[in-house]
Amino acid sequence: MSESNGARPLDGVRVIDVATFIAAPFCATLLAEFGAEVIKVELPGVGDPLRNFGTRTDCGETLPWLSESRNKRSVTLDLRKPEGVALFKKLIAESDVLCENFQTGTLESWGVGWETLKEVNPALVMLRVTGYGQTGPYAGRPGFGRIANAFGGLAFLAGYPDRPPVTPGSATLPDYMSGLFGAFGVLLALRARDAMGEGQYIDIGLYESIFRVLDELAPKYDKEGYVRQRMGPGTVNTVPHSHYPTQDDRWIAIACTNDKIFARLAELMGQGDVAGEGRFGTIDQRAAARAEVDAMVTDWTSARTRDEILSLCEEAQVPCGPIYAVDEIFEDPHYAARDNIDFVEDERIGKLAFPNVVPRLSATPGGIDHLGPSLGEGIEDIYGTLLGLGAEEIARLREKGVI
Repeated sequence: MSESNGARPLDGVRVIDVATFIAAPFCATLLAEFGAEVIKVELPGVGDPLRNFGTRTDCGETLPWLSESRNKRSVTLDLRKPEGVALFKKLIAESDVLCENFQTGTLESWGVGWETLKEVNPALVMLRVTGYGQTGPYAGRPGFGRIANAFGGLAFLAGYPDRPPVTPGSATLPDYMSGLFGAFGVLLALRARDAMGEGQYIDIGLYESIFRVLDELAPKYDKEGYVRQRMGPGTVNTVPHSHYPTQDDRWIAIACTNDKIFARLAELMGQGDVAGEGRFGTIDQRAAARAEVDAMVTDWTSARTRDEILSLCEEAQVPCGPIYAVDEIFEDPHYAARDNIDFVEDERIGKLAFPNVVPRLSATPGGIDHLGPSLGEGIEDIYGTLLGLGAEEIARLREKGVI
C-alpha cells in the first residue's frame, strides 16, 4: 500500500453548501473529507435546522451537526434580501460547486436559480436534491427521508408480512444515499467540465436513490407481475439467508447465496445429505421449502452460542456475522484495526467518537479535520479574504441582517 503524500484528491475545489439537514449537505461533507473547501451558507441568527436536530451537546450544537458538517466553514447570509443575493453571486463566481436541497422553485423565487447562476459562473456544477426532483407532477411537493422510503418502495418491504410496514433501519437512509449519489454526480460533472469547459446541474429526487437499489423489484414486476411482500429478515430468491437466534440469546446473520455455500452449511449442521442431490440441493428447492429450511438452521443455531457459530462458519467458509448493537461495534477488534471509529478532539466538547471517512485511499486519503463549525465562524475570513469586503462593510451587512 502506498504511503500518503499529504495531498487530497479535491484540493483546490471550492463548494458552496446552501442546503439544510442531511441530503445535499452530506454530499458536501463527503467532498470536504477529501480536500474540497466547503463553505456552509446559513440563515443569520438561525443556521441550518440540523443544528437543532438530534442530541444536543454541552457546546449547544447537536451530535448530527457536529458529525455531518465536519470539515466545513460557516458564513451567514439571507438570500431573501437583495444584498444577500448579490453577495451570494460573488461567492458563486469564486466557486466550483453549489449544493442545495430547497423545495423545487425556492432558489428561483429568490433570483438565484440555475439559469441565473450559470450566467454568473458558466463552469458551475450545481447539485439539486429535492423530494421528487425538479420535474414531474410531484415536483412541488415537500419531502423528507421517511417519505422517500415510502414512495421509493423500501418501506413496503420492511417488516413482517402480517404486520404494518416499519422504518427500514433509519428514516434518514434516503438522505445519506442521495448525498452519496450526489457526490458521485458532482465528481462526474467536474470530470465533464474538465473535458468540455462547461458546468451543469445534477437533479436527484430523494426517492430515486431508494428505488435504484431495490435489486430485481422492477424487472420482476414487469416480467411476471410479481409484487414482492414483506418477508421479515428473509431474502427473496435464496434460502437460508436470514437472521437466526443463538443459545446465548443473541442473533446471527447467515447468507447462503448459492448451492455450494449451502452444502458447506448442511455438512456443518450434520445434514449433508439434504444438499447436493438431496431434497434441498438447489436454490429453487430451498425456496419452495423456505419455512422448513429456516427451521432446520434455527434448530442448529439455537443449540450453540454466537461465538461458537461464528467460529464454525468461519472455518467452513460459510458467510456469517453477528448482529451488532452499537456497543458491540465499539468493542469489536476489526473495527478498531481498521480505524472505523475516529475519536476527534474538539475544543468545544472534548474528544468524541464519529464514523471515520469512507472510502479509504492509499495515497491521498481523506480525513476529519474538525467537527461542524459554530454559526458564522468563517465570516471575516471568507467575506474579507475571499471576497475582499472590508471590516466596515461586514459590520454594515451584519447590522442590516444580511449576514
